Formats: sequence, structure tokens, C-alpha cells
Amino acid sequence: MAESFDVTIIGTGPGGYVCAVRAAQLGMKVAVVEKWATFGGTCLNIGCIPSKALLHASEMFEEATHLFPQLGIDIAEPKLNLSAMMAHKDDTVASNTGGIEYLFKKNKITAFRGTGAIPAAGKVIVTAEDGATQEIETKNIVIATGSVSTDLPGIAIDEDKIVSSTGALKLKKVPENLLVIGAGVIGLELGSVWARLGAKVTVVEFLDRILPGMDGEVSKQFQRMLAKQGIEFKLSTKVTGIEKSGDGLTATLEPAQGGEAETLQTDIALVSIGRKPFTEGLGLDQAGVALDERGRVVTDGHYKTNVEGIYAIGDVIAGPMLAHKAEDEGIAVAEILAGQAGHVNYGVIPSVVYTSPEVASVGKTEEELKADGIAYKASKFPFTANGRAKAMLATQGFVKILADKATDRVLGCHIVGKNAGEMIHEAAVLMEFGGSAEDLARTCHAHPTMSEAVREAALGANDGPIHI
Repeated sequence: MAESFDVTIIGTGPGGYVCAVRAAQLGMKVAVVEKWATFGGTCLNIGCIPSKALLHASEMFEEATHLFPQLGIDIAEPKLNLSAMMAHKDDTVASNTGGIEYLFKKNKITAFRGTGAIPAAGKVIVTAEDGATQEIETKNIVIATGSVSTDLPGIAIDEDKIVSSTGALKLKKVPENLLVIGAGVIGLELGSVWARLGAKVTVVEFLDRILPGMDGEVSKQFQRMLAKQGIEFKLSTKVTGIEKSGDGLTATLEPAQGGEAETLQTDIALVSIGRKPFTEGLGLDQAGVALDERGRVVTDGHYKTNVEGIYAIGDVIAGPMLAHKAEDEGIAVAEILAGQAGHVNYGVIPSVVYTSPEVASVGKTEEELKADGIAYKASKFPFTANGRAKAMLATQGFVKILADKATDRVLGCHIVGKNAGEMIHEAAVLMEFGGSAEDLARTCHAHPTMSEAVREAALGANDGPIHI
């Protein structure tokens, strides 16, 4: 007889495992279905966590090589031990995925190993790797199967020479030349890792700017910073083909709007043009679950699909493909199933690019405010005028605050600088409670800290900053 649960979650990435834990905390009998050997999905296994391990390690290597002498630290020239760096990455992944397994045991969550399919509402079929199947009866189903890298037509990824982000995290040696196709978050993060370790990186982007969707001024200034680090950009350009030539690759590039082609020699090509929802093998057609034109599961304001008892969260539904967005949706669904008012404020979801310097953003960009016809005021404060930044040799970048012209309510905050991903959250908290620039400006900030620049930017929205 099939085992019965209150809720069964297919996928244990950030959305799935957080949903499972919260549902268990709220008294539900919970099952999860995971096809991989370890929990955590793309984020913990082959995405967010391993990439951050390499970003941090490569940043330390860069600092030891170039900044230590300025700080009065004289050491022999650092040597890269790539295998040890990769071991650190793998240890970080194992620690995090093992932590999810602990959370499941602690919260008495039943884990089923295999691929989940939904033949109908209230049932999940789990197919193990050896082909054996078992059926789960469940009151509710949550689809949390995430996303996969988008393919570039005509270019076959082999995870050896032509790689996705997965292969780019496992290179056995530093390439002399690296072609990054796509100037989004993933391409810039992984490109910067290998640039710091010695690769000559060329980024090709179809659009006329990097980081599409980010504030335009931030994008422009950040590109200049990356260019100073040696990363070359070819914007308004498309890659039409890649051929293997000897030990390397020959890529064919053309202007985005058409024109004369050129070739580029490279050792490795990273395809990072975005991600797409992963629903393969779920049997959504059979279950009658509707998808939109982009292959995303259609849900209402409470994450319910068109089929009673089936919900979806994370990268498989509309919205930014961010781990923390999926986590918040997982909590919201669990609370909704428990009869509570689960909710996600999509206007206050931070976004971070973990390069050096980092880029962090929350709320509206200037372009969005202009398009919406909202009268606003913008204030910027540079880290060159921040005492702690000077002491840390971290003066690149700025804080930019956008506030409603009439009410002073903060509508957006954008930070380029060291630890921007940590600093963005005080703006997020302020915005969650509808705070004004004056509220932020009147909040005492410890001195000396990088965060003082956030306060100074807030001061600039009204009476003016103190230190410039």
C-alpha cells in the first residue's frame, strides 16, 4: 500500500528543501523526491555554492598577488594550486549538501530517491535509477524542479572544451584563453574567477550592455571596472558557430544586427546565455498542468497550478531565477498549506553579482522608474570618500539610492563595491517597511564601516551627504 503524506515536494534545491522544512515545522507529514545522489539541487551542487567557493579563493589569490605589498605584507609570489582550490570547493559543497540531509532527518522528512512524475493530482510515481518504481499518495504536490542552462543553437556543449557553468566549475587547468558567451551574472562571475587565475577572458554579449535588467549606470560603470581587470568585451555581437581546431576552438562572431564575421581563437568556451525551467519527465501533460509560452508552470497568486492540490515554486515559475526567491516561495507555500497567509514581496528581492567588486541591487532601476512615469530623485555616494574603504584598498564603486520625489520613500538601491551583497540588506529591510531616505539617513551607522556609504547616499537624497 502506498505511503501517504500531507505534502510531497519534487526537487530539493533551495525552494524545495526550505519548503519541506517549513512544512514539517508547521506539523505536516512531508516527503521529498530527489533524483541526484545529494540534496540541494543546482544551487548547492553545481551552482551558487561551488561558484562562491571559487570566487572567494580566486579573490584571495588576486589580493595576495597584487594588494599585499601595498598593505606592507611581503611574501614570495603566490603559486596557484588549482587541485587544492577545487578540493576546497568540493568540501564546501559536501558540507552544505550534508547539512540538508541533517535538516531532513531532524524534521522527520521522508526522502525518496529517484525521478518524480505526477500521473494525477494526489499521486507521485518515483522511478529509481535501477528502474524500480514506487507510488506516493499525497494531499498536495509542490513542483520545485528548478532550471537548467539554456543551449545556444548549433553549439553542442561537451563539458570539456565547450562548457556550461557546470563544466566551468571543474576545469582541470587554467585556460590561456576563455570565451564567455553571455554577459549576465553567471558569465561574469565565472569569467572573473578564471581571469584572476590567469586566463585571458573575452565576453561576447548579444545586447549592447552587460547585466541586462540591472540599473544602466551601474552596468556601465561596472563594465569599466572589469575592463581594467583585463576582461575584454564584445557587445552587440553574437556567436554563430564554434569549431574544434587542434587543441583549441575557433569561434565565429558576427554583429548582432548582421554584418561581416570575424573569428576568435580560444581554449575553452563557456555558454552562459541564461537558464530555462526544467519540467522534463514530470508528466505534466498527463496531469493536466498548464505551462506558459516559455515552458514555465502557470500558477496563481498562491502558487497553485490549474490542477487542485498541485503547486509550483522557484525557477519553474515566473519571476527572477534566484535561490532566495525560491526559498521565500517555499516558505510561503508551506504556510498557505497550513492555512496561514504566506506571501512574497517581489518588489524587495535583492540581486547580487559576486564578482570583485560585487554588484548588489534591490527595487527599481532608473530605467524602470522612467518607464513607469514615476518622479524620483537619485543620490550617489562613492567609496573613494569612505574611510574604511580607503583603509581596505576597496574604493571602487558607489552606493546609489532612488527615492520617490514626493514622499521620499526609497524605491531602489544599487551598490557596486566590496561586500555589496552584505550591505544591500539594510536597504531591503527599509523598503520592506516602506521607509524613506530620511529614515535611513537618521539611522546611526558604526564608524568606520563601508555601510556608512549607504547612509551618506541616503543623506544625499535630501540635505546632502557630509563627506563629499
